[in-house]
Amino acid sequence: MLATNVTSFRKNIFALLEQTIKYNEPLSVSTKSGSVVVLSEEDYRSLTESLYLSSVPGMKEKLLDGKSTPLSDCVAEDELDW
Repeated sequence: MLATNVTSFRKNIFALLEQTIKYNEPLSVSTKSGSVVVLSEEDYRSLTESLYLSSVPGMKEKLLDGKSTPLSDCVAEDELDW
């Protein structure tokens, strides 16, 4: 995680935000009152989706089971009827 203070953040806001977006590298900005973390929207959405999935009862077990299933036992995507 990159870290900067609020003064440096103000001076370089555009470059720092672009870097956060381009490289998905969180940015910690410290102030006298504390710190904040800046995330790309992509990282934020991924985080909230992961939190949601982990809150669904039984989902963690299903994901772990699916992860350990050999590809040869899986159904091809084009065979699914969405």
